[in-house]
Amino acid sequence: MDFATILGIFMGLGLIFYGITLLTQDYQMFWSLPSLAIVLGGSLAATLIAFPLHEVGRVFKVIGIVFRKERQEMQILVRQVTELAAFARRGPTELEKHIEEIRHPFLKDGIQLVIDGYSDTDIREILTSRIVNREQREKGEVNVVKTMGKLSPAFGMIGTLIGLVVMLYGMSMSDASGDMAAQLGKGMGAAIVTTFYGAILANLFFNPAAAKIDSRIQKASMLQLMLIEGVCLLYQRKHPLIVREKLNSFLPPRDWIHEEERKG
Repeated sequence: MDFATILGIFMGLGLIFYGITLLTQDYQMFWSLPSLAIVLGGSLAATLIAFPLHEVGRVFKVIGIVFRKERQEMQILVRQVTELAAFARRGPTELEKHIEEIRHPFLKDGIQLVIDGYSDTDIREILTSRIVNREQREKGEVNVVKTMGKLSPAFGMIGTLIGLVVMLYGMSMSDASGDMAAQLGKGMGAAIVTTFYGAILANLFFNPAAAKIDSRIQKASMLQLMLIEGVCLLYQRKHPLIVREKLNSFLPPRDWIHEEERKG
């Protein structure tokens, strides 16, 4: 589980609840099942209009990524590619003996292209094309979450308008004019709760989730670009030290792999 995501959600909800307790002890006024149904149901319905059903069906899987802990693989893969460079210098046959030791699918595919005799230009083009197409698929999934983030406040306003219409119509039918101000205040509060739900869902859930997934897509692309560089260096049979230093450029200086670390 990603601790930052869990912490952010609980902190956000906790601070909102704390702010409510400072203003009133009547917490029930902030709970409205019809308002929640309008915001969630309306956002989902509009998203179904905007995207194919199979893409909307994956939205829960996509949001689930936000709750999974991010794997730190770059240092491990720099070490692995550096070790493979020693075998690559002896030729593709020697490299093939170690391909089953590779667990990362993108790196394994790249090494297989080297073994199969593709040129470094072809290898770079093939693997780069895979990155571009993966990004397009994943960004399409993220767009579903972003759309729900845009629609939630809008359906919050729709719910508020519905509440106002009901409130004003009820006031016009009421015979008791003395408590008109009290009815107006109560009805207005109930109507605005829907906008409240829309704002929370958009700004505490959907939009932050989309931003985190976007960030992970970019990091995955950076990792794969590093692996493309590494695979091409293996094809060129570069010395392991050169491979290590070139791949280090993809890491922050504090994470660079040094010779003594590699030997240890």
